[in-house]
Amino acid sequence: MTDVRSLLTIAAPYRMTLAFCTVLMLCESAAALLVPWAGGLVTAAVLQPAGAAPAGVGALLAGILGLFALQALLKFGNTWFLGSASDRIVADLKTRLYDHLQALPLSFYHQRRLGDTLALLTSDVYVLGGYLSGTVVALVPLIFTAGGAVLLMLRIRPQLALAAVILIPLFYLLMKLLDRRLRPLSAQLQEEQASAIAIAQENLGMLPAIKTFTREQQESTRFREQIDRILRLTAGQRGIYAALEPAAQFIAAAAIVLVLALASAELADGKLTPAQLVSFLLYAGLLTRPVAGLADVYGQTQHAWGAMVRLRQAMQESPEPGRHIGVSLPAVKGEIEFRGLGFGYAGRPAVLQGLDLQVAAGETLAIVGQNGAGKSTLAHLLLRLYEPAAGRILIDGIDIATVSLHSLRRQIGVVPQHVLLFNATVRDNIAYGRPEPVQADIEAAARAARAHDFIAQLPQGYNTLIGDRGVRLSGGQQQRLALARALLKDPPILILDEATAMFDPQGEAEFLLACRDTLKGRTVLLITHRPASLAVADRIVRMEQGRIVQG
Repeated sequence: MTDVRSLLTIAAPYRMTLAFCTVLMLCESAAALLVPWAGGLVTAAVLQPAGAAPAGVGALLAGILGLFALQALLKFGNTWFLGSASDRIVADLKTRLYDHLQALPLSFYHQRRLGDTLALLTSDVYVLGGYLSGTVVALVPLIFTAGGAVLLMLRIRPQLALAAVILIPLFYLLMKLLDRRLRPLSAQLQEEQASAIAIAQENLGMLPAIKTFTREQQESTRFREQIDRILRLTAGQRGIYAALEPAAQFIAAAAIVLVLALASAELADGKLTPAQLVSFLLYAGLLTRPVAGLADVYGQTQHAWGAMVRLRQAMQESPEPGRHIGVSLPAVKGEIEFRGLGFGYAGRPAVLQGLDLQVAAGETLAIVGQNGAGKSTLAHLLLRLYEPAAGRILIDGIDIATVSLHSLRRQIGVVPQHVLLFNATVRDNIAYGRPEPVQADIEAAARAARAHDFIAQLPQGYNTLIGDRGVRLSGGQQQRLALARALLKDPPILILDEATAMFDPQGEAEFLLACRDTLKGRTVLLITHRPASLAVADRIVRMEQGRIVQG
């Protein structure tokens, strides 16, 4: 029931369009149900006694042609509106899903492969969009057509109608037998497809390492083996789908053959007229279409249910608090206090244990220590990318757990150890630090980060595209852009996490010289291993095993 409610929630904004399409399909089904009746009238008119002129045959044939034309027109309108509805469902569902995924804490992504998440946006939303706009909407008209055909057959000859529908229980038994195989197969297939996306995404991101270690053949083989697993599962699913509809049609056809055998005797006894027989057989033939369609609905439902489960699981993950949830943090001076801080990543030993640290407003504090000591974790907790398991963090005496994320993060600038740049121009990447900055501000930030000179030498200067993650720039150039972006934000608190790790010695010396003016008046957490960077620090503390041991 939970998945049904989730599906209805997705469909709710489009209920009017989907209802309109359902009405169009019902009209099409009604036109289809009139054709056998008109066929019987034509038969009665043609099979008049010898010498009698057929009456109104032309008008009846014209009427049948008109019914076919009406069906075609209704089919066109239905396809147009359903296609439009499907596109909007997919577009809106993608946007909703993306917004939710973007709002989830980083811990969500540390516990699963990125490819599994991408599969939701690239595969599952299309499955659900097609299911809602195609399969679900078609269900009511299919039932209407089947029910209408059965009722009209009962009206013509009840005994024959009962013989025609007596095989429907066999159809139900067929569905139950196939369900045992189709449901787990559909779920497994979706998981394997997500794994293929994950492998491709990871390997393309790791391409320099793959080439360096000459692992192209092994990775190609690994990806091919994954695709082969998908092919085998797809073949199994295709076999079931291929058997499902023909089996349903065969059951319906067997019912028609049974009807023909019984009808022959009734026709000979005069209990059934030729016109009634024609109409009855046409209705029986019409019945095979919704029966086969219902079989297809069953298969598509199993396929969509797996996508619905994965989507619901993702949407049920708790997001970060809304950007304006909590009190607004006023403009800060920059005093920071870590009080009794404890934290551990999921499935790992505690990183921080009862850590206490005070940073004065305007102070540049260098934090040193071995890898894994918890230095970068302090920065993540200060930004509330993670929440501490124990203790509090205060800025100017205000507990940051009580303030809105937006008001907190807009006052903190970060230059991370692993630079994150967009596949955009140099200008766009620097301008990301402030809404709608002017060119003069962008260049000023670039000069402060010692980036302007190399930018001026690029082919298009500030308009140069830098590629995915800034791949067209050197490591030092990437870090200078990240620093310029953070400086453009002009935050009172600045975190430099190994910000000079990719600088050459001369570039580092220039940067440190500029920093004396650039960092003045800000509270700076300088996380570093490089002795030269310590020259700009007012104070140095050392961390070991999640505690401050010196400073």
